[in-house]
Amino acid sequence: MSDIAIRVENLGKLYRIGGRQEGYKTFRESLMDAVQAPVRRLGALLGGRNGQAQEDDTIWALQDVSFEVKPGEVVGVIGRNGAGKSTLLKILSRITEPTTGRVEIHGRVGSLLEVGTGFHPELTGRENIFLNGAILGMKKAEIVRRFDEIVAFAEVEKFIDTPVKRYSSGMYLRLAFAVAAHLDPEILLVDEVLAVGDASFQKKCLGKMGDVAKEGRTVLFVSHNMTALRSLCQRAVCLDEGIIVDDGPADKVVSRYLQTVANSMLQQTWDDPQTAPGNDQVRLHLVRISPELETWTDPVTVQTPIKLEFEYWNFVEDAPLNLSLLVYSVEGICVFASWSDSKATPIGLVRGVCSIPGNLLNDGSYNVRILIVKDTSKILLDQSNVGSFEVHDVEREGNWYGKCIGVVRPKLNWTVECLSPLSSDASSLISRADSGF
Repeated sequence: MSDIAIRVENLGKLYRIGGRQEGYKTFRESLMDAVQAPVRRLGALLGGRNGQAQEDDTIWALQDVSFEVKPGEVVGVIGRNGAGKSTLLKILSRITEPTTGRVEIHGRVGSLLEVGTGFHPELTGRENIFLNGAILGMKKAEIVRRFDEIVAFAEVEKFIDTPVKRYSSGMYLRLAFAVAAHLDPEILLVDEVLAVGDASFQKKCLGKMGDVAKEGRTVLFVSHNMTALRSLCQRAVCLDEGIIVDDGPADKVVSRYLQTVANSMLQQTWDDPQTAPGNDQVRLHLVRISPELETWTDPVTVQTPIKLEFEYWNFVEDAPLNLSLLVYSVEGICVFASWSDSKATPIGLVRGVCSIPGNLLNDGSYNVRILIVKDTSKILLDQSNVGSFEVHDVEREGNWYGKCIGVVRPKLNWTVECLSPLSSDASSLISRADSGF
């Protein structure tokens, strides 16, 4: 058995923006290309182009990526949207070929890169299970042995002989993950399995991935759920614009990544009162979002208090002004609004501070909108997206790491007590019922 499950050497993937992959053409397509070619050449000349793709028309999704994964290692792949994570997994799954470099894979690969990858819509759920098993190189007897377990996990017993094109997206995903995780691949590639599905399914998926890892199989797990990634993975690789910028123990890599993300738009400053956002009455000078952290490397979590500071120039003598703050989720939902008392404000630089307590916001991305209001009714300035910040989950007890429902997640006081303990006779009756008498 090889001591390396995955070896990636100098991997690069170049995409042409707006380009068309050349494949087989019909006679009609070839004829139309011949007719349109003179027009395209004339347009290229008039546009100052020589007919070849300019450098600006291409983008490197991955550049000089090299790493190794040992058998039984569970590796998380993190990075912003567009960092190249999904492209990497597609190359490892042999869905697309690299432009440069090479990949070595030792073992059968099972992949779940998007809902229903590898499924044929006209085939039934039963037929797709056997088709995917055959693609993985499994014998029919092996697939039959795991069949009932796959169907039970996916919770599609009633629809197993229905074409999967009639499945809901949730049913499709459940079956796709069940097939990928249960057909005994030596290497499992998973891309954002938590992005779809309800809380109970997320819990089931994470539990199964934990079981796969404990069985000594190799897992590459792409996710934006840092709590799940920290718990499941021993190691993490961070990508930024197609380049590996960090590789090491999962907890340290995730902490550094979260801090980088948190600092992305925590402060904006406009030094010139002539060009700053606003008008001849008020203009913004500064917006600062300051998480109250013990060290700057700590991530901003649901427990972190956050201080928001605003500075603006007021040009109206003794105007009764107040600041209004609105915080929006990434989906555009207004999470809450808050405002200061209205008071006479002299001409000059004005500062306002508002604090968001810990244990209020749910994990997610947020952006800030600021209003400066006169006489509690006349809006002098309304500026959206003046700052943004990320809130991340904390380590939880138990084995579920899915996202909690809701835009806020307040820590409320609870009391739980037993009002009336069961008698010994009642307890005995329940035990007999559970055991089927």
